[in-house]
Amino acid sequence: MSWFVYIVECADNTLYTGIPNDLTRRIDMHNDGTGAKYTKARAPVKLLYSESVASRSEASKREYLIKKLNRNDKLKLLED
Repeated sequence: MSWFVYIVECADNTLYTGIPNDLTRRIDMHNDGTGAKYTKARAPVKLLYSESVASRSEASKREYLIKKLNRNDKLKLLED
């Protein structure tokens, strides 16, 4: 089973990073208000970035690294 690390842009222009094993379903959940508490009040969201990883553990580690980045560094990651 593949896991994903993703970044979405919320309606208020903030960025949110998460890890699902079904990316499409997770984005739909954010947009219908059943996703994360953070995005519930900031929907709709737009997918800006995703990467596939082999395991939940790898996804969690990558998510942690991305969440430590400031906004500008996250936006640079989107350009790569």
